[in-house]
Amino acid sequence: MLKPILTLSLPLALMLGACSQTAPPASTGNAEAPPASAPVDAAALQAYHWRLTEAHDTQGASIDALFPRTDTPLQLDFTADHLAVSNACNRIGGPYRLEADRLQVARLAQTMMACADARLAAVDPAISQRLESSPRIALQSGEVPRLSLTTDGGDTLRFEGQPTAETRYGGPGERVFLEVAAQRVPCSHPLIPDMQCLQMRERRYDEQGLQSGEPGEWQPLYQEIEGYTHEPGVRNVLRLKRFQVKNPPADGSSVAYVLDVVVESEAVKP
Repeated sequence: MLKPILTLSLPLALMLGACSQTAPPASTGNAEAPPASAPVDAAALQAYHWRLTEAHDTQGASIDALFPRTDTPLQLDFTADHLAVSNACNRIGGPYRLEADRLQVARLAQTMMACADARLAAVDPAISQRLESSPRIALQSGEVPRLSLTTDGGDTLRFEGQPTAETRYGGPGERVFLEVAAQRVPCSHPLIPDMQCLQMRERRYDEQGLQSGEPGEWQPLYQEIEGYTHEPGVRNVLRLKRFQVKNPPADGSSVAYVLDVVVESEAVKP
């Protein structure tokens, strides 16, 4: 018997919209941070996930409101014209543009989920207010690139960059939908005894977000999905990006799956 436990708030048709990816810029080594007037490379912004590592006010005091969960920092993601904030209470995002040394952000929109944790609920206005204040922006390249935002009031936010999947795999990838069964199944692997594989089958949707055709047969997936943690007893439909892996190891797959969105989820009783 199937019992729904989660319905995604965004319409599926919206999820099917196109995403923008940009190839990574060439590394320039451990250069010093550019002067405030230096233009920021938009391609560099889009090539990384930017995770908040430090925030302090003009007196040097930590802005604790921006760190409700130390193990899950706030993250900024940029496309050509859209800024997204994740790991807050709600999903936050909106258009942006770069003007000289300023990050110009239009009024940000957000989902309307209520968070019982007061610290987590307070992070939404805390980050939105600072992003909407047209902060100065600077990038520092290197093995670990760094992004800093400084408001006119003296608040400074520092982020470290982690390469996006598009950067790591050298291309935009292909959008696919996979249904993952509630339980893993035994599967044969020459190097991993007693391996348990996810069961998956591909799903297709039309431009209106309606399911198109019938799913195929269940098949074992001999690899994990990046960013996805399977919960036994829960069936999921996932929107993924599928990338070709250049020069995979002899025992590795030539494709990689990276989680984008959990489209639907339901508990399945044994």
